[in-house]
Amino acid sequence: MGGCMGRYLEGWEDSQSRGSSRNGGRGGRNEPLKKDRPKWKSDYPMTEGQLRSKRDEFWDTAPAFEGRKEIWDALKAAAVALECNDHELAQAIVDGASITLPHGTLTECYDELGNRYQLPVYCLAPPINLISERSDEDPSDSPEPPVASKKEFQLKVRLSTGKDLRLSVSMVDTIGQLKKQLQAQEDIDAVHQRWFFSGKLLTDKTRLQDTKIQKDFVIQVIVNPQALQDPKPSPPTTTASSPVPE
Repeated sequence: MGGCMGRYLEGWEDSQSRGSSRNGGRGGRNEPLKKDRPKWKSDYPMTEGQLRSKRDEFWDTAPAFEGRKEIWDALKAAAVALECNDHELAQAIVDGASITLPHGTLTECYDELGNRYQLPVYCLAPPINLISERSDEDPSDSPEPPVASKKEFQLKVRLSTGKDLRLSVSMVDTIGQLKKQLQAQEDIDAVHQRWFFSGKLLTDKTRLQDTKIQKDFVIQVIVNPQALQDPKPSPPTTTASSPVPE
């Protein structure tokens, strides 16, 4: 992962360690997920793009270590939800995957088989010396983009279920339009989708060009767990009516 991570503040030691290992001494202790996010500082100021690249690299390689891919996927979804201040969703994801938190944080946790998982601090919160690459303008106040910029490309979208897919989009598309496209492709209602980029929630009116995203970047989509649990309504059945005797 390189040597760019600096000291961690408030006692978040060893949070850079990756991978998982067997642990027999956790003693069944399980704490609720804390709302407080870790505070840490990088050795040098990091841009949002650099932080995003490090996170993508970790999540792309973490399942190669011991442990279960479905647990890594759940931890990733919980980390994104927690950073976006959706503590209730993060706790629901952790509980649904039967993940144990001895200290109430995702820096060290266990699955029901006793596998140990450790998340680096940069996956849980940005550094205090993060350099913002985003515009301070409100996307809703931006002028309409020229029609000539509607060049389509393949956007990579990563669902909280662990599935990756690509959507054909243009930079002038809004998140609301992309939600409808994802709904048509994956049958996930738009109201159950929450789109995040660089750890920030994207509103329906936000255009892709406002996010500063590039075609090789990944957008995270948190899918409401209830959307995956609700059974699909059965189509109405029709029965032939019997002729009325005269």
